[in-house]
Amino acid sequence: MKINGKAYRTIWLAPDGWSVEIIDQTRLPHELAMVPLKSAGDAARAILTMQVRGAPLIGATAAYGMAMAIREDASDEAIDRAITHLAKQRPTAINLHWALEEMRRAVQNLPRGERVAAAYRRAAEICDEDVETCRRIGEHGLQIIEEIAAKKKPGERVEVLTHCNAGWLACVDWGTATSPIYQAHDAGIPVHVWVDETRPRNQGASLTAYELGGHGVPHTIIVDNAGGHLMQHGDVDMVIVGTDRVAANGDVANKIGTYLKALAAKDNDVPFYVALPHSTIDWAVNAGADIPIEERSSDEILKMPGRLPDGSVVTVEIAAPGSPAGNPAFDVTPARLVTGFITERGVCPASHEGLLSLYPERRRSK
Repeated sequence: MKINGKAYRTIWLAPDGWSVEIIDQTRLPHELAMVPLKSAGDAARAILTMQVRGAPLIGATAAYGMAMAIREDASDEAIDRAITHLAKQRPTAINLHWALEEMRRAVQNLPRGERVAAAYRRAAEICDEDVETCRRIGEHGLQIIEEIAAKKKPGERVEVLTHCNAGWLACVDWGTATSPIYQAHDAGIPVHVWVDETRPRNQGASLTAYELGGHGVPHTIIVDNAGGHLMQHGDVDMVIVGTDRVAANGDVANKIGTYLKALAAKDNDVPFYVALPHSTIDWAVNAGADIPIEERSSDEILKMPGRLPDGSVVTVEIAAPGSPAGNPAFDVTPARLVTGFITERGVCPASHEGLLSLYPERRRSK
């Protein structure tokens, strides 16, 4: 996707052929900065500190982290250590674990001398596959937007509400929830996005709005609690969110506050869709209650970064001194509140059978 007319991915192989570069998302929207990652430790740190974030991008970064680890030591023991270290950086996003196991399978039966090339090859494939997966998610989601647009007056906008950032900054390119939006915009369909600010890290205001603006998509930032109000007044045609993990029964773990948007959508008969790649489905977890929920630092709630009139970026305290804060990073939206899943294979009901209709290879023989 584009920033000021220039196309970017979120992660790419550096000119040296073995390290990678990323967009440092902790410095957005105030500064577009690229950061090199030159070891598995660098990749782990980038994941933990959220220089990279979003389930698909976390997986892609971990894949390249494994490639760099194998470049340093291709032994089975070193590979196991690297996987263990990278896996513990973010507990909720299942793509991280999926990507690490993909990397293990890519090299485990090879002689040591062939493992480095195979690791870099598989990491590059994971990135390219994510781009194509997100593009196809967009194609299927575009059909839904086209159906809504067809019922409107000529020139009337399709109003979409998002939560957090499930855009190209959360993936390698295109995004999940934003891919249908970008494709609709590029196809000339009038579309407008209500962007939840998404406290506490403000990933909607700082990231989703940044990338939509960079690509020229009309949007408006709203406070998190305004979504229900807009739905009550008929100002939202559909909600599209991403997800960090989907349980086998269709329950969805996503950024904290997603559940409340789903409740408001249900109460106002607004379609609520979840866009996801196959790598985000955790077939081993039966229900959302079994998904581990990451508890992040209270500083994310008690402090906030911002830019001063002189251009400097500072972090300020915003809460009553001495007050504690709890910071669960995700919540679980029950499948019953989800209109449907938009995947690279099509759209399906949010249920175990719905998922199996698109991924029949996951059906267990009796």
